[in-house]
Amino acid sequence: MFLENTVNQAEQFGWIEVICGSMFSGKTEELIRRLKRAQFAKQKIEIFKPEIDIRYHDDNVVSHDANEIRSTPVPAAANIRILATDVDVVGIDEAQFFDDEIIAVCNDLANRGIRVIVAGLDMDFKGNPFGPMPGLMATAEYVTKVHAVCTKTGNLAHYSHRKVKNDNVVFLGETEEYEPLSRAAYYKELLQEKVSKMDVKDAQKISPKEKQ
Repeated sequence: MFLENTVNQAEQFGWIEVICGSMFSGKTEELIRRLKRAQFAKQKIEIFKPEIDIRYHDDNVVSHDANEIRSTPVPAAANIRILATDVDVVGIDEAQFFDDEIIAVCNDLANRGIRVIVAGLDMDFKGNPFGPMPGLMATAEYVTKVHAVCTKTGNLAHYSHRKVKNDNVVFLGETEEYEPLSRAAYYKELLQEKVSKMDVKDAQKISPKEKQ
């Protein structure tokens, strides 16, 4: 949950909202929804995304459902602090791709009275916390965790399983490269991958000496 009005307006600073989850869980969709509501209320908004994210559009933030909103691509988190001037609301998409300074940047903006809405993957394809997201979630006033639907079981999914062989943590992709999986389905896939990598020798080819 998050609040858009507080009782004591005179003492109100800004705040941070984090929208997190796996791929295909609707993070960007929810980010755009909140930003458009603020825009409709005639609040001044500014949206940023990492410069490397050009999957759908060079500039705009675009969801998997093709909803989009104008944004400013930036190479580093420090650029957001400089560019976010004279605004009421700042939106940041794909926050996991930013450097750790994004945590300080978001807190600085909130301390200036700005509402900061951040969306990003909470875990990488290995199931580990992704980049600065844990720090953002810890310092945020409001955290919303959204879920996809597991492509194997139909249950709620919060893991992003990489279907192609690539060990780089940062690897942009869509449905051809990733699928959302539940905990059970994800660990089943990990087990199958481990088994496929095992060097199992044919028992008939093992020498008597090796058997001892």
